[in-house]
Amino acid sequence: MVGKKIILGISGSIAAYKAAFLTRLFIKAGAEVQILMTEAATQFITPLTLSTLSKNPVHTKVSSEESWNNHVEMGLWADAMIIAPATATTLAKMANGIADNVIVATYLSARCPVFFAPAMDLDMWLHPSTVGNVQKLQSYGNHLIDVAHGELASGLVGNGRMAEPEDIVKILSDFFEKEKDLLGKNALITAGPTYEAIDPVRFIGNRSTGKMGVAIAEELAERGAMVKLVLGPSNLKVEHPNIETIRVTHAQSMFEASKTHFPKSDIAVLAAAVADYRPTTIADKKIKKKGGNLMIELERTTDIAATLGKKKKKKQLLIGFALETNDELENAKGKLERKNFDFIVLNSLRDKGAGFAVDTNKITIVRKDNKIKEFELKSKRQVAVDIVNEIIDMIK
Repeated sequence: MVGKKIILGISGSIAAYKAAFLTRLFIKAGAEVQILMTEAATQFITPLTLSTLSKNPVHTKVSSEESWNNHVEMGLWADAMIIAPATATTLAKMANGIADNVIVATYLSARCPVFFAPAMDLDMWLHPSTVGNVQKLQSYGNHLIDVAHGELASGLVGNGRMAEPEDIVKILSDFFEKEKDLLGKNALITAGPTYEAIDPVRFIGNRSTGKMGVAIAEELAERGAMVKLVLGPSNLKVEHPNIETIRVTHAQSMFEASKTHFPKSDIAVLAAAVADYRPTTIADKKIKKKGGNLMIELERTTDIAATLGKKKKKKQLLIGFALETNDELENAKGKLERKNFDFIVLNSLRDKGAGFAVDTNKITIVRKDNKIKEFELKSKRQVAVDIVNEIIDMIK
């Protein structure tokens, strides 16, 4: 962080008080900080406090009686811009280009990486409009610093707390220090569920969203790898230029895509939740309800991991996942051996915040050499960093 130029945008949230600690940590790390505030933010913490901590004037307007604050110059000056806290209003304005305050005007002019750390109440965070704005901002290449779980200003408990200043500084520090360790490497990632058709309208599936696999694909791409992402049915959009997304529906199509791209891959991460069974026959018309029970015969799908494990060459890394409900470590070690993985990422549905349809995960990495690393509950984006760091460690 030494010598880095940081723009810190503060919008009107009770979490604005954390900006004082964040500013102090940036300065302590050797960065230069320029602070921008919305009018609402000044009701929670004073510009004088932040000016004193940053040792720079604080701008609350694009223009004032004293001067014209050139947001274009600020956007060109910075090595990174972070909006923390980012309220629902500020996210909406950023996502839709409504430049009616100095933060959004500077954001639209910035050529540097942009990070945003939301802070809002539980229901606001979960509202479809907020979800859509966050996804839109990420699709533009901006970096989400995920919200934390805990007690909120309303008294509710849930997701919506702004990330702690120490975590934000570490994320930016890691971003600047991150080397392109994987330049020249090709990676294959499988992610999401598979849907095995019963008839034209029904299928057998699972609750996987693909978030974990997509996060790993994005982290690999950030580290320089060229990534083939084989993604099952999912609403997730992946915009990174180093990622080619191959969308599939069922286990067989995921197998075919994986088999095609595996031979040229240096790294393969099998994060998809692939169906183990599929209907033996698929009805060509919707099955109508009748008296009595309906029996559906199932047959095994191709075991993608086992097949690729047998074809794995000495210089290839193959990483698998194990989602368990009991005897977790024992089952993971067995799967590691059977599938010829170099390491396996274990998570348990008994751990709160882990598993499907959540934004967090708690993992244990079990290596082929029997080394075991346990990690605390983190956002899936941060978990992806841990997994990719392990991959790089094994390559080195």
